[in-house]
Amino acid sequence: MRATIKNYVEAANRRREEEGEEGFSLIELIIVVVILGILVAVAIPIFASIQTEAENRALEAAAANGATAVAAAIAADATSDEITAAAQSGGAGGAEGIATASTGSTTDVSAVCVKATGYGREASAGTAPGCYSAPADVATTPPAGG
Repeated sequence: MRATIKNYVEAANRRREEEGEEGFSLIELIIVVVILGILVAVAIPIFASIQTEAENRALEAAAANGATAVAAAIAADATSDEITAAAQSGGAGGAEGIATASTGSTTDVSAVCVKATGYGREASAGTAPGCYSAPADVATTPPAGG
């Protein structure tokens, strides 16, 4: 098959040179379109996984920032409302597609757990024993025994 296409292209090129024609033949254009289609089919899944990974990292960062803000607020003897506000501001809460955060403990700096949700997933970060750092696309239930 390959030799047949090669022979056809060579014959078409010779004919065009003899007749003084310029441009691309239909077979050459079809080959280019097929190659571009293959490249697109390979590239789309790669770019989709890059976007998902970026969303997961954004959730993890929002949870970590929220946990840091909550720990600082608890250490400064903040009220419960101030601690919740610290969790949400640390997680960049409220913006479209950006994680919002909430806290578990409001009195013990060693028991902070902030959960960030967004993009249809969630992530958590903190120092509490039950606070786990699961991948952001895992369901919201903690592991057994945690």
